[in-house]
Amino acid sequence: MRELKDLRNEINEIDAEMRELFTKRMKTAKEIAEYKAENSLPVFDEAREREVIEKNASLISDEALYELYVEFLKNNMALSRKYQNTIIENSRKGRDE
Repeated sequence: MRELKDLRNEINEIDAEMRELFTKRMKTAKEIAEYKAENSLPVFDEAREREVIEKNASLISDEALYELYVEFLKNNMALSRKYQNTIIENSRKGRDE
């Protein structure tokens, strides 16, 4: 069995990688928001989100992790929508001023 200190160090490394991926994801979400704003598209696309969840969750073979991963994806998408809505709202305010 590995030591707790080593396990925590590994979690710290994983968290650093996830931070980088999160930042990258949100930068892309910003570009998507800008595209949607320019093309009058809604932020929420239920079919697209369902497709992403089904595709990615199907790759999880550990049954104990499957539902947790689905929740993880849904939370990520909710944060992306929130960020996109903020960007779109701020761009509208800028035009109205």
